[in-house]
This record gives sequence, C-alpha cells and structure tokens, in this order.
Amino acid sequence: MKQLRRFLDKVKPHFQPGGRLQHFHSVYDGFETFLFTPSTTSTTGVSIHDSIDSKRVMIIVVLSLIPCLLFGMYNVGYQHWLAIGSSTFPFWQLFGYGFCQMFWRIVVSYAVGLGIEFAVAQWRKEEIQEGFLVSGILIPLICPIETPLWMLAVATAFSVIFVKEIFGGTGFNIFNVALVTRAFLFFAYPSQMSGDNVFVATDSVLGLGQGTTVDAFSGATPLGQVATHTGTTLQINNVVGEPLSYWDSFIGLIPGSVGETSVIAILIGAVILLATGIASWRIMVSVFAGGFLMGIVAHYFQTPLYPVSMLDAVQQLTLGGFAFGAVFMATDPVTAARTNAGKYIYGFLIGVIAILIRTYNNGYPEGAMLAILLMNAFAPLIDYCVVQRNIRKRMRRINIKA
Repeated sequence: MKQLRRFLDKVKPHFQPGGRLQHFHSVYDGFETFLFTPSTTSTTGVSIHDSIDSKRVMIIVVLSLIPCLLFGMYNVGYQHWLAIGSSTFPFWQLFGYGFCQMFWRIVVSYAVGLGIEFAVAQWRKEEIQEGFLVSGILIPLICPIETPLWMLAVATAFSVIFVKEIFGGTGFNIFNVALVTRAFLFFAYPSQMSGDNVFVATDSVLGLGQGTTVDAFSGATPLGQVATHTGTTLQINNVVGEPLSYWDSFIGLIPGSVGETSVIAILIGAVILLATGIASWRIMVSVFAGGFLMGIVAHYFQTPLYPVSMLDAVQQLTLGGFAFGAVFMATDPVTAARTNAGKYIYGFLIGVIAILIRTYNNGYPEGAMLAILLMNAFAPLIDYCVVQRNIRKRMRRINIKA
C-alpha cells in the first residue's frame, strides 16, 4: 500500500491545475479517495471527522451484498442443471456457470453507470460521486438472468441520467436508482422481465452447461406459478415439476432474480448492515411487520379469484423480492424517511402495499418494487408531517407553561 501511495503522490501534480492531465482531476480524485481515506480538513469552524466517509459506507453495503451475489451465482448454475435434467450437481461447475453469466452483467452495469458519472463529474468540474458503487451491483442482482445486456445498459443509463444526475447526483435523487432501472425494464420490455423463460439461464457458457432443457421444464418463479394458479389446492414446484418446501424457499434454490431468492444470504447481509449501523433497523423491522400483518389478513380472506392470497404470511415474506427489498432497497438513506417516527410509518406502509399489490393484482405478482418506489415519493411528506406534529406538541407545552 505504501508503494501505491507513493505512486499516487508522484502522479498527482499532473492532475492538479496547470498539469497536463488537469482535465481529469475528478478521475484521479475518485480513485485516490476510493483507495485511501482523504486527509483534507475543514478550513473554518471546529469539526470532528470520522474515518468512515460515504465511500466507506458504500463499500460496506457492497460487502453485505456479496453473500447474495455468491449464492445467486451458484443458484443460476443449479437452476440450469435442473432444467437440462441433470442428476449430478458439481459445485464448482455450477458456480462457474453462474459466475460467467453474471460477470458481463456486472461489467455492463458498472461501465455504463460509472462512465456517465465520470463524464458528468468532468463536465461539472466536481468530485466523482460514489453512490453508484452500490447501484452497480444491485442492478444485476434484481434483474432476471436472461435480460439482454443491451437492455441492461439502456435501463442503467436512463436511470442514472434521469433519476440521479438531473436532480444533482448522489444524495439528491428522489427514487432508488436500481429500482427505477428495473421498473424501466419491466414497463419498456415486459416480455424480458416476466414469464417462464427469463429467470433460468439455458445457454452454455465457455463449455459449461448445455442449451437443451427437458420436456417438463418451466422456469416460472414461485409467485409466477401462484398468480396463474386455478383451483383451491395450491402447490408450488421447481423448474422440473418437483414440489418446493418452506426450506427450499428459505435457502433460495428456486427460480427468480439472481440476488433475491435466498433469505439466508439476505439475512447475512442484514446482520452486516445493522452491526455496522449503516441501515435503519426501524425500517427493516417495520417492512417485515407490515408485510406479515397484511399477509395474515390476505390469507384469512383467501379466495381462488386471487390465488396469491392462498399463500400464508411466512411464504409472502420469503418468496419473491420482498426480503431483498426490505433489507437493501427500503433502507436506502437517501430515498427513505429520516425521522425516527417516519421510518416506522414508511417501512410499515411498504410492507402492507407490497403484499396488497402482489395479492390483488394477478398480472403483477411482485409488489415490492412498486411499493418502495411509491413510498420513496411519500417519504418527504411523512417526515414533514412528523416534524410538524412535534412542533405543534412543543408549542402546546410552551402555551401551557405561559
């Protein structure tokens, strides 16, 4: 690290005003502050600085997503091996297949998103903002594995430009950037974001896997199966028609978006976020509480007309993107409520609305995305109401004492 530090100090004058590479000062600054804690200090006033800056916060969030990413890579391979009718599941081949499938999706996400942020920073002569460190890995995790790379690039560019940069960059966006990317894909290219053939990879990659699936293959997610179910007896199956248990959905060996299937991996990420104080436990708990309560109500009034209502409350929380959204999306500090009371309200409503949309809209069996985006829009209003309520309470105390 000392050699790297010396190298950066040596080339730094070239990026300073008057240097031959001065126009790329933002690029240099971005790499330097990513690798080392900035040594700059306040020029006025008295301030106490923590070594944990926004870049370090983003890196911790990325680390908390690694369990979901690693399990997702394995599950991509596992679902492919199931689909081709294999009776053996060699771990490293399955993981290698999933790694090859995910690698270029991560590269495209970061290349497009960071490319735009670097360009905007140079144009504005500002520091490179670090928010896309998290969004860049979230985007491939919440999209189906069969989403074409060019669609991923278009959606990422749209979201970064129109959801983030237009509003001023990191810290000023109203909506979660990764979720808007998925929403753009869902509404612009619905056939690539839903159905039986987008959540299970079927092509061979670098000699791994095969391209022919068995006759009984169906790549529909559990929620996709439930949404199209008819009758009074509900049974959820895997890609080759075998029944799925609670344990299967908890582990995550089911079809779905890459990072959203394993509740265990998501909970590991939640522990990291809570232990480091990065995410709000109030929002997490409230989302799960709201979803669980609404799941109980929906299941109590279950009807074949709305087959998702036949799922019990625990299944509602473990299937689809609910748990992933509660841990990694709803807790986004930029787009979430900021007052303590507001966090409870914000999280609870996300849980309730997510299950409402999922249950009573058969055409859209996944409601977490829309619920979070909707509450992103209402988060400032919730905080405003909470603050005004506190002001009124304090004013009443002053009047009473007077």
